[in-house]
Amino acid sequence: MSDRRNLFNKVWDLHTVRTLPNQQTQLFIGLHLIHEVTSPQAYEILRDRGLKVAYRERTIATVDHIVPTADQSRPFKDLLAEQMMSAIEKNCDEFGVTLLDLKDGRQGIVHVVGPEQGLTQPGMTIVCGDSHTSTHGAFGSIAIGIGTSNVAQVLATQTMFLDRPKVRRIVVNGDLAPGVYAKDVILHIIQKLGVQGGVGYAYEYAGSTFDAMSMEERMTVCNMSIEGGARCGYINPDEKTVEYLCGRPYSPQGDEFEAATEWWLSLASGDDAEFDDEVVFNASDIEPTVTWGITPAQSVGISQPLPILSECPVGERVLLGEALEFMGLAEGQPVMGTRIDVAFIGSCTNGRISDLREAARIAAGHKVAPNVKAIVVPGSQLVREQAMAEGLHKIFEAAGFEWRGAGCSMCLAMNPDKLQGREVCASSSNRNFKGRQGSPTGRTLLMSPAMVAAAAIEGKVVDIREFGCVTA
Repeated sequence: MSDRRNLFNKVWDLHTVRTLPNQQTQLFIGLHLIHEVTSPQAYEILRDRGLKVAYRERTIATVDHIVPTADQSRPFKDLLAEQMMSAIEKNCDEFGVTLLDLKDGRQGIVHVVGPEQGLTQPGMTIVCGDSHTSTHGAFGSIAIGIGTSNVAQVLATQTMFLDRPKVRRIVVNGDLAPGVYAKDVILHIIQKLGVQGGVGYAYEYAGSTFDAMSMEERMTVCNMSIEGGARCGYINPDEKTVEYLCGRPYSPQGDEFEAATEWWLSLASGDDAEFDDEVVFNASDIEPTVTWGITPAQSVGISQPLPILSECPVGERVLLGEALEFMGLAEGQPVMGTRIDVAFIGSCTNGRISDLREAARIAAGHKVAPNVKAIVVPGSQLVREQAMAEGLHKIFEAAGFEWRGAGCSMCLAMNPDKLQGREVCASSSNRNFKGRQGSPTGRTLLMSPAMVAAAAIEGKVVDIREFGCVTA
């Protein structure tokens, strides 16, 4: 008898401890990733109750959100940041949790560090006190962002209580055109389904477009699942997954890796797997995509005009009007040509080595526009080291970009990297909410790293396909 369960339900069932009377699942958590912002209160809960960390080997900590990227000398100039840094150092030492700090050489954004260390593996349940934990689903895992009280629960018991979501299969088939990237694919999906479209669902991404993507591109897609309202998103493991994990520090080694590979691949949803819903897109319909508003769903293809309110559904007009007013944009105008003040390349969405390589390829031989402040922030110390070994930092610096240390940086601005006043930022990050980048009136345009690099050079949003650097 064939197993018609999709990967999500296979992994969920394997990690089920018990089902509660209210039908919630007590789920065993295979990997718990923590950082300096959502863990201090959780550790205090453990202290207050006299509890220990149940499975120290299953918890890994790093520092990323509040870490400055220009001057990383201690003590940090920001008193609150220094307090958070000191707290995680003390807590990890006291409770025996491994901490990848600034002296470690492996420090970085939690969702970059997990995969590159081989901590993230297919078939796992993974949680972290961070919305974009869905990134790890690129490996065929169930990866969910949780709150601080849940962090304490997982530290103390290695389990948590969750409602099982339904599973929607999102199929994208076809080849992406030159100049169209994984970031454009997920922005297109969110634009079509909406920021609430995934509520109550896990997303399985399938189809030839995702099959063709590298693991880093798949991570970009899964990273933004939460922006579409989904509880998590994942892609079935395949030979690319296995190749990526081979030889990673925390990956199985030798014969154990061979055995793990066989099991990982067996988890993939079969051709007859059942889903609660399915949506299909064509890769040929996706072009370079830019957000223009105040939610990740408020985006357009680079050749498309902004919405005209009278042509939009009545229920959407208030929010769309609010977004247009906040952004200082007019109905029906093109997004192309929008002037920018800041360009940011980095984040857990697009701060990996392939992102930096592509942005550097665009920047090579050009200069950042005089009115633009442009910064490049590697996603981890190892990404930074590799980029420098390849000379990417020299390309960026020659073009006028600032080359920084690893951290979350301007993605959420819980550090010195902030917008000022009404500045407009072309950003490779994941959220364009009001105030997200540090200024209550600052404005964010989300796009691919290549598009950010081109915008930095031109001083305005441009079509990367017309920039002269796109290869077939």
